[in-house]
Amino acid sequence: MKTIQRIGTTLLAVFAFVPVYDSAEASTVASQWYFGSWACRIDGRPARMRWRVVDDPQTTCAGGICTSTSGVKVVGHFSDNGGPWVPLKATASGSTTLSIRYLGAQQDNWFLRYSPNTRSASGWTTWQGRRYPLSCSDRR
Repeated sequence: MKTIQRIGTTLLAVFAFVPVYDSAEASTVASQWYFGSWACRIDGRPARMRWRVVDDPQTTCAGGICTSTSGVKVVGHFSDNGGPWVPLKATASGSTTLSIRYLGAQQDNWFLRYSPNTRSASGWTTWQGRRYPLSCSDRR
């Protein structure tokens, strides 16, 4: 009986260390050009945009056994003319481009192209099928 308890205790100790080695933190993700806070203009109106990396822990349970994993995700938000912050999703990005899905009540696709020389980005938004100009300056 003591041998079984010792094995059980040893296994428990091993499992207790697994999340430490298997975890990811937001601070370990490589930075992208669009991360941070931006002062924008959308069709001439002032706006703000922000992108950051946040922790994204996940827990799944099956048959009374739960597994927790650590991870991170990129989250974006947009505020038009001082209005509420609306979620954004980066759908594709490159060294100077960003395709965005606006996740407000009328979801649509946006696009920005970054100029490292001016630390600004320009592109477009869409609303009801029409494109409108979007320009943003890096606030870092």
